[in-house]
Amino acid sequence: MKRRYGLFPLLLLGCATAHAQQYPTKPVRVIVGFTAGGPSDIVGRIVATQLTERMGRQFVVENRAGATGMIGAEVVAKAPPDGHALYIASQTTHAVAPAMYAKPLYDPVKEFATVSLVAHNPLLMVTHPSMNVKTVKELIALAKSQPGAVNFATGGIGSSPHMSMELLKSMAKIDMVPIHYKGDGAAVIDLIGGQVSLFSASIAGLLQHVKTGKLRGVAVTGAKRSAIAPEFPTVAESGLPGFEVVTWFGLLTTAGTPPDVINRLYGELGKSLEQPAVKEQITKLGLEIVGSSPDQYATFLRSENVKWGNMVRQLKLKAD
Repeated sequence: MKRRYGLFPLLLLGCATAHAQQYPTKPVRVIVGFTAGGPSDIVGRIVATQLTERMGRQFVVENRAGATGMIGAEVVAKAPPDGHALYIASQTTHAVAPAMYAKPLYDPVKEFATVSLVAHNPLLMVTHPSMNVKTVKELIALAKSQPGAVNFATGGIGSSPHMSMELLKSMAKIDMVPIHYKGDGAAVIDLIGGQVSLFSASIAGLLQHVKTGKLRGVAVTGAKRSAIAPEFPTVAESGLPGFEVVTWFGLLTTAGTPPDVINRLYGELGKSLEQPAVKEQITKLGLEIVGSSPDQYATFLRSENVKWGNMVRQLKLKAD
């Protein structure tokens, strides 16, 4: 009997190893909660292409748009825990949106297993050139002298452009008015036209307008200066220590997925992110590669959930 029980852990280990070697046993769905062409979709297609090449099975992107990305995320939350359904998550889908709905479709932490934080993207704060503001300190001074007079554009309630400015308002103790648009594109058009004064969004999407003089860059929202726009200081070094907002994209799967499957996904994804061609693709999007471990991503996801969930509740934001 002792011999039989002594062999049992070894048999389990052998089964786990075999499972990792066999995975994936069929095509893998990479679910994106937004329409094709957006940053989540582009990151998802890069990830799917690389994992297809490295793992010998098709990783197929499926766009399941709706409910601020929650429709697609629910698909993965309720899928069998075998690693054959993956989700391209962001702070919108896993930190902001769940707090905006009275009955969220999933628990953003408990129903998912973390694979890796793939990349993040600091935002660039810009103004219309006619606005007499060139620094964060000048913006804060203006907003304090004229409470409620300064407005800012957002890409929608709960979007990164919206939450970044709400965090600025909270930390600087100023009053500014959000003007919500259906997407960043519409917001940029009105900002260039002078209908709104201020906006924070993806560096890659705004930098061309700054270079042509249509907009004025003020600061970046990351913890450090951007590699593609190092001339702009961070908000933190401009007078608000501790300020940090990044748009991030990570790979999740269903909670309960075997650790060996998660570790294989993480290992193959990590090797992909080290390839020069992949680095170039991601950098062109204005993103910075992170490639964190499953445990590191889990810690980060929990902290983001608390940070932005508290902000949503404080502002009493509700989904449309």
